[in-house]
Amino acid sequence: MNKTLCALALLSLVLCNPIQAQKTKKKKSKETTESVSKPKSNNGIKPYTKVITKEAVSDEGVFTIHRIAEDYFYEIPFEQLNKDMLWVSRIAQLQNGLGGGYVNAGSKTNEQVVHWVRFRDKILLKSKSFVNVADSTKAISNSVKVNNYEPTLHAFDIKAFNADSSAVVIDVTKFFTSDIAAISGLSARLRKDYKVKKLDGSRSFINSIKSFPQNVEVKQDFTYDASEPPSFRSTQSISIQMNQSMILLPEDPMQPRIYDPRVGFFTVSQYDYGSEALKADRKTYIRRWRLEPKNPEAYARGELVEPIKPIVYYLDPGTPENLQSYIKQGIEDWQKPFETAGFKNAIIAKDVPTKEEDPEFSPEDIRYSVVRYVASTTRNAVGPSVSDPRSGEIIESDIIWYHNHLRSYRNRYLLETGAANPSARTLNTSEEEIGEMMRMVIAHEVGHALGFPHNMAASYAYPVDSLRNGAFTQKNGIAASIMDYARYNYIAQPGDENIRFVRQMGPYDHYAVNWGYRWLSAENADAERPTLNSWVLEKADDPKYKFGRQTSRFDPQSQTECIGDDPIKASTYGLKNLKYVAANLPSWTSDVTNDYQDLEELYGELLGVYSRYAGHVTNTVGGVFENIKTPEQEGPVYSNFNAAGQKQAIKWLHANIFETPEWLLDKAILQNIDHAGYFEKVRRLQVRQLNSLLSFERLGRLIDAESLNESYYSAMEMLVDLRNGLWKETLRGTSVDLYRRNLQRSYVDRMAYLMTEEQQPNRFGRPGFEGQIAYNTKSSDVRALVRGELKALKTKLKSAKNGSINRETRYHYEDVIARIDAIFEAG
Repeated sequence: MNKTLCALALLSLVLCNPIQAQKTKKKKSKETTESVSKPKSNNGIKPYTKVITKEAVSDEGVFTIHRIAEDYFYEIPFEQLNKDMLWVSRIAQLQNGLGGGYVNAGSKTNEQVVHWVRFRDKILLKSKSFVNVADSTKAISNSVKVNNYEPTLHAFDIKAFNADSSAVVIDVTKFFTSDIAAISGLSARLRKDYKVKKLDGSRSFINSIKSFPQNVEVKQDFTYDASEPPSFRSTQSISIQMNQSMILLPEDPMQPRIYDPRVGFFTVSQYDYGSEALKADRKTYIRRWRLEPKNPEAYARGELVEPIKPIVYYLDPGTPENLQSYIKQGIEDWQKPFETAGFKNAIIAKDVPTKEEDPEFSPEDIRYSVVRYVASTTRNAVGPSVSDPRSGEIIESDIIWYHNHLRSYRNRYLLETGAANPSARTLNTSEEEIGEMMRMVIAHEVGHALGFPHNMAASYAYPVDSLRNGAFTQKNGIAASIMDYARYNYIAQPGDENIRFVRQMGPYDHYAVNWGYRWLSAENADAERPTLNSWVLEKADDPKYKFGRQTSRFDPQSQTECIGDDPIKASTYGLKNLKYVAANLPSWTSDVTNDYQDLEELYGELLGVYSRYAGHVTNTVGGVFENIKTPEQEGPVYSNFNAAGQKQAIKWLHANIFETPEWLLDKAILQNIDHAGYFEKVRRLQVRQLNSLLSFERLGRLIDAESLNESYYSAMEMLVDLRNGLWKETLRGTSVDLYRRNLQRSYVDRMAYLMTEEQQPNRFGRPGFEGQIAYNTKSSDVRALVRGELKALKTKLKSAKNGSINRETRYHYEDVIARIDAIFEAG
C-alpha cells in the first residue's frame, strides 16, 4: 500500500510540474551528450586521489598535466571535449644526415585537426577533416558525417574523475612512448631507406609535457633499431626528438577570404554539400594571419592602426651574431606592404627571451613563430606555416635558413653579376653585400609564411633594357615582387652604372598584401567579393600586378630564375656576361687561393647557370601565355607565343647551345679540376635542351596551335628547323667533331623515344582551372612527323657518308643509319 501511495505521489508531482520535468529531461540529455555523468559501474575507474597521488607534479593549462615518476596523466575538462584542436608534429632534434638534407630541427612532419571524445568509459583521440562540409541545419549534413567517419588515433581508458566531476583523467604515457604513425617523425620512405626495424622502448621516453592556456607541448625522445642509419652506422640506431603541439582552434573562426586565382595565395579548400549548386561546391579560401585593427573607426578613416595581435618572429638563438640584424630587416621589410593595407607595426622581429625573462619559452611551442638557423650543409631556405582548415587562418610558421645557403648566394653573385659588378669578383664577398642578399632571402621566405606562393610573372614586368638603367633598378629593383625567383641582375653589362644587382620588395607585394589583408567590415566572405574584384580589375592591365603560377611550365612569362620581358634578349645578355666570367674564373679563384677547389665548384655551378639561360629560350618554343581572367575582362586566358619569336628561339639555340661551346672548353679550368669527362659535361647540357624541345608535351602544344587556326609555328616546321641545324654538316659535306657526334646520336635516341614511348599524363590544377595535359600519341601527328624526319635524315646521311669526310664521321653516319633502321624495325 505504501508503495502504491508513493507511486501516485510521484506521478502527481510530475503531472503538476511538467516544466520542471522537461528541464530535468533536457538536463539529463545534455549531460549524456556531453558525457559529464559518471558511469554506473567503475570498470577500473578509481577515486581521483588513488590515481593523482600526493607525489604528482601538476601543471595547469588548457589541460592539467600530472607527472608521477615516469608516468603522465591528462586531466581533461569536459568543457574541452569535442573542441577542435590543431595538432602539429615537429622534429625538435635529429641525427645528422636524417632525410638527406631537407629534414632539420623544426621540420613539420604532420599537421591535423583532432578532438577528444567521450565514449563510455574511454576517451577517444580522433582526427578530424574539414574537406567535406555542410550546414549542420541541413539534412545532408548527416550524410556528410556518416560518409566521412573520423579515424581514431588512440583510445584511452578513463582512470578517474576529478572531485567535482568536471574533468576526466587519462594516462597518456603509453601513447607518447609508442610508435604512432600519425605523429611520428619517420615517414614510410625514411623507414624503408634506413631499414628501420622497430622502436626500442627501453631507449624511448617522454622528455617533458607542458600545459599552457591554449596549448599543450610534448617532447618525446625516440630511438629506433635501424640496419642502415644515416650516421653513426656502428650504433645501428636512429635517435630523434619529437615535439607534439596541440592548440585550441578559435571558438570563432576568422572570416575567410575567398581565393581569386588572379592574386597569388596559398589556400585551403572545402567541398560544401549544402550548397545550392547542383554539385558539391568547392570553396577555396586564402591562407593568411588574422589581422584586425585595434581601432576600427580610425582604420575606417584611413589612418594607420596597429593590429590587435601583430605577427611576431623570434630569432633562433643559434643565429650568428653578424647576421642577426639582416634577418630582422628581412622580416620587418614587410611592414611597408602592411602599411599599404592600413596596418602599422603589423610584423615584428624579436630576440628569443632569456631564461630569466621566460623560462618556459621553446622554439617548438606552437604559440611562437621562429626564424630557425640550421647548422646544415643544405643550400636552401623555406617558409612553411600551419593554418586553420576551417578559415585559412595561419596559426604559426617557422622560417628555416640552412647555413650553407650563404655560399650559394656568394657563388651566384659572382657568376651572374661578376662581369658588370667588380665587387662580385671575389670569394670574399663583403659582409654588407652578403647581409643584403640574406635579408632579401629572409623577406622572400617570410612572404611564403604570410601566405604568398612564388609569383613567377613578376620578373616579366620590366623591359629587359630597363634592367641596364641604374636609376630604374635602384627604384624598382629587378622584378615586381620579392616572391619571384629573380635573385640577381644578370642582364646589366660592363660599363652600366649605379646598377642594383640584388632583388628587393616590389609593387606587387604591396598590392597582394592589401588585397589579402586589408580589413573589410563585410558581413561575410561573399559580401567582400565585389570589392576584392574591383581591386583586381583596377590593376588588370598593368604587368607589375600580374600573378604567374610556378607550375605554368608552358608560360614564357612565368619562368623561374628569369628576368626581363624578352627571354631571348635576356639570355643573350646573360650569356655574354657568363663568357666574361668563365674567362676570368681562374684569376678570381685558384690564382688567389692557390687551390683548385673553389674553381671546380664554381665551374660546375657556371654550367648550371648556362643551362638556365638556355632553358628560358627553349620554353618560348610551343610557349603559351597564361593570363588568368574572368569573363568580364577582354581577351583570352591562353594565347600562343608568336611564331617569329619561336623560330628565333630555335636559331638562338643552334648558335648558343648546339654549336660546340668552345668558350667552356678552357684547358686552364678543365685540366685542373678533373682527369676526364669533358665531352660528357657538354653533352648533358645540350641534351637537356634537346630533350625538352623533343617532348610530347611541347610537340602537343605546337600541334594545338595549328588546330586553333592561328598564326603558328608548326610542329613540322620546328622539327625541320631542328634537324637542319643539328645535321648541317650533311648539307656542307664537312666532318663532324666529337661534341657534335655525341649530340647527333642523342638526337636519334630522343626520336626513338618519341616513336616508342607513351606520354604520361601530368595534372596541373588549381581551383577553377584544371586540365589533363595529355593526348594519344599513337593517333596524333607526333609519330608520323618523327618517322618522316628520320627518313629524311637517313637519305641525307646516305649521301653525306660518301663525301670528303674523315673516317670518324663516316663511321658515325653509318652507325646512325643503323640506329634509324632499328627504330623502324621496332616500330
